[in-house]
Amino acid sequence: MDVLDWLLDSDPAIRWQVLRDLTGAPAEEIRAERSRIATHGWGARLLQLQGPDGQWDGGTYWPAQDDDPDSQPWTATTYSLLLLRDFGLDPGSREARHAITLVRDNSRWEEGNQPFFEGETEPCINGMTVALGAYFGENVDSVVERLCREQLDDGGWNCEAERGSTRSSFHTTICVLEGLLEHDRSTGGNSRSRDVRRAGEEFLLDRSLLRRKSSGELISPDWLQFSYPTRWFYDVLRGLDYFRATGCSPDERLREAAEVVRSKQQSDGTWLLENTHPGKVHFAVDDGDGQPSRWNTLRALRVLKWHDGL
Repeated sequence: MDVLDWLLDSDPAIRWQVLRDLTGAPAEEIRAERSRIATHGWGARLLQLQGPDGQWDGGTYWPAQDDDPDSQPWTATTYSLLLLRDFGLDPGSREARHAITLVRDNSRWEEGNQPFFEGETEPCINGMTVALGAYFGENVDSVVERLCREQLDDGGWNCEAERGSTRSSFHTTICVLEGLLEHDRSTGGNSRSRDVRRAGEEFLLDRSLLRRKSSGELISPDWLQFSYPTRWFYDVLRGLDYFRATGCSPDERLREAAEVVRSKQQSDGTWLLENTHPGKVHFAVDDGDGQPSRWNTLRALRVLKWHDGL
């Protein structure tokens, strides 16, 4: 199998990122492929599922109807927008501006009825809000300020902090870091937010992205299983892809995580989908656990390309 040909035989959401990150294609070819996300494939399909009230599936974080008490549904507005950001929908496109205007004017958090881009109370959700607002050109400075205030002493964040937790969560921390990085890239950030983000990165780096600082033990075997979409869950591939996105040179403390990714490449050059997070979805974007995953293959190849300095 020619892995690049296999990746390119796919949706525009994957193709444009393969062209950008793996092939060195001309900028105009990348832009042309990216522009198709709004009108073809998964991106167009997801945009068409937005309701006239600006919501997906009738809710901001939770669908209006949640029929499965055993798993979290992924079809409401927040996770639909996160997919559009993952896909790379051009935030300046007519379709994106229409969708975001509807969200800004209509979508309110179930937790306290706040407007979407004012965020809510949990830092993991607010990290997502910052990532979305910054990417799509909405002002989320007040949410960034709140996240800066809520950083814990060890450098990370935890949604359980309001209930007394003093130790950070990798799940929450990666959501916040991705948001702060997007905000820094989109607005330039400020000295405080950049310092806060770097301290959050140190929290992950000091633990090699997967080990307890106190004992060196693996924190969770689930973090060695790669999912897509990642939702609010952490794994080492997501952690590495974050550091790649910073544009910084690879830190020596990332080596073990990179070797985990390298070890999971299959004989045909692909990576598998391993740990789908159960819950209602709009539609599948991979073939299921145990099958070759274009999303995980794209992400793993670009992480290793960056880590190895290729």
